[in-house]
Amino acid sequence: MQLSPRAIARRASSRCTFALVPVIAALLAVAVQAQQPGPVPTVAVPLNGPVYIVTHVDIIGGQDGVNAAVKLMHDFKVASLKEPGAVRFEVLQQGSRFNHFVMQETWQSHEAFEAHNGSANTRQFREKIAAFLGSPFDMREHTLLP
Repeated sequence: MQLSPRAIARRASSRCTFALVPVIAALLAVAVQAQQPGPVPTVAVPLNGPVYIVTHVDIIGGQDGVNAAVKLMHDFKVASLKEPGAVRFEVLQQGSRFNHFVMQETWQSHEAFEAHNGSANTRQFREKIAAFLGSPFDMREHTLLP
């Protein structure tokens, strides 16, 4: 029995497909393994020196809520920069979401930040802005890597 060229091509194609299954499975296994998190490198965190605070702030209440919150954040920034150990304080607005902000603070030391964090200025700011928050503050402390 003689096979047509089309029949030969179909048989060859099906044989190639079955032959590729183990190869494809091996490639998938490698890809999945590559996505698994490896060990986290350990780095000595400096115990002294400046600290950087990044706080995400989401505001509710439409444009009026945003306007009120922007004034509160601005006043908080100005007052905070007068505190001992303050180096820098910026309030950033997300370009694609008018009600999402980031406050970036730099303090000379962890102790200076802790003093600021417990100050009447900070407590009053948090009490005033609480009515405008769409989610809790997401505040994170960072240090420079050596």
